Amino acid sequence: MLSRVAESIYWLNRYVERAENIARFVDVNLNLLLDSPMGVTQQWEPLILTTGDLSLFRERYGEATAESVVQFLTFDSSYPNSIVSCLQAARENARSVREIISSEMWERVNSFYLMVKETAQAPPLSQLPSFFAEVKLASHLFAGVMDATMTHNEGWHFGQLGRLLERADKTARILDVKYFILLPSIVDVGTTLDEVQWMALLKSASGYEMYRKRQHRITPHDTAKFLIMDREFPRSIRFCLMQSEQSLYKITGTTPGTWSNSAERTLGRLRSQLDFLTIEEVIDRGLHEFLDDTQRQINQVGDCIFETFFALQAVS
Repeated sequence: MLSRVAESIYWLNRYVERAENIARFVDVNLNLLLDSPMGVTQQWEPLILTTGDLSLFRERYGEATAESVVQFLTFDSSYPNSIVSCLQAARENARSVREIISSEMWERVNSFYLMVKETAQAPPLSQLPSFFAEVKLASHLFAGVMDATMTHNEGWHFGQLGRLLERADKTARILDVKYFILLPSIVDVGTTLDEVQWMALLKSASGYEMYRKRQHRITPHDTAKFLIMDREFPRSIRFCLMQSEQSLYKITGTTPGTWSNSAERTLGRLRSQLDFLTIEEVIDRGLHEFLDDTQRQINQVGDCIFETFFALQAVS
């Protein structure tokens, strides 16, 4: 497969998944706003802080309000990581490989982009949950159509690789939102407010029902363990890395458990760390510090994938 084609399918899926996860990202705050008792002040600036683009936001919008943050993360076409910008990039990648992907995949990503584009600016806060639900559903439809209509060959595995690495990164960031935003004071740890906040986070990761099937009570310890280390929940960091590694081995033909390039080595090392880590070790180290390091390593995996498969090699 041409590296250009593989890269386009990889980024097509990363951008669609990124758009969905930005919706989930904002949904953490929105769910909390609806579920919290009166008098709880929402903080919106830390939501931008966790994206790493706070200085850019301040330059364009100044004060972080609910309206300005939602506009920036969702409809700002000049911000490359907004939902509308991600979908525009996904659409362009899909256009460049229309002869490779199925026509149904093209139709889904095109209609997804147009659905968001037609909403010129952020709707009222009361309508945002339903809008973000549409964004998440459209992403699910695209993934389902790709799974059902595209041959599960190298191209499909590159798409899976992009989607799952993006999902692992954003699950880490959604957990980091809790660290930065959702706990106003240390005195609230273990209170009803604390439980409501963790519940809101689980709902934003579509993990509330699956979590409750295993645990009777919502605790920070068990919630973090579920979203980081669960082997079966499809949005947990560990599950995403396990499935990413399987797709990478399918692409290269390398025997599982070994490595032949920097991408396999970097991803395998990160996945194996989670295999032998306990949640107690994560808590002792610091949840934020662990998540920050995990995001850094996932970015390193992405860099290695680019260097291994997509970067043009000089001909000597």
